[in-house]
Amino acid sequence: MVKMTLIARVTDGLPLAEGLDDGRDLPDSDMYKQQVKSLFKNLSRGHNEASRMSVETGPYVFHYIIEGRVCYLTMCDRSYPKKLAFQYLEDLKNEFERVNGPNIETAARPYAFIKFDTFIQKTKKLYQDTRTQRNIAKLNDELYEVHQIMTRNVQEVLGVGEKLDQVSEMSSRLTSESRIYADKAKDLNRQALIRKWAPVAIVLGVVFLLFWVKNKLW
Repeated sequence: MVKMTLIARVTDGLPLAEGLDDGRDLPDSDMYKQQVKSLFKNLSRGHNEASRMSVETGPYVFHYIIEGRVCYLTMCDRSYPKKLAFQYLEDLKNEFERVNGPNIETAARPYAFIKFDTFIQKTKKLYQDTRTQRNIAKLNDELYEVHQIMTRNVQEVLGVGEKLDQVSEMSSRLTSESRIYADKAKDLNRQALIRKWAPVAIVLGVVFLLFWVKNKLW
């Protein structure tokens, strides 16, 4: 069964719409929603480049497609047919683009298209029972294949993002430390020059002062 549906903008991870009653009877629903947010965050940073992917998490699977800088994601039972899950997402994508396409890039607040929930709920009902004649026909549709869509584990996917973040953070820290070291090196060079030439400057100053006093007295 379809358990959860969310739509987000890929460029910044901004949530655009979701199924309002999704996850209410789902154990650990907050944990799965947090995983979805982390997935969107990774996608916004370009950590996962696949436009279609299935991500296993516990007894469920996240399926998502990316089209027009928008990610359409659903969470289903592992036993739910992968083919139906992606056809469900395709239906959502087509309607969402038709209704909201011109306004997607300019949306500035989370869930700007929350009214799309009506279509999500209506479409989800059509896909819940895999034994209906409609869904059996979709499963037998040889023109729509999902065998080549990659399946990965959620910890693997999120772990890649965390590792890349750590590398980026380490790189930034090394750059910052290099700048600090360079500044300290400049200060040390300046101090060395002062120590080297200060005595000479003092001697020249004393000589100049004596010469000036001598001229004044004579």
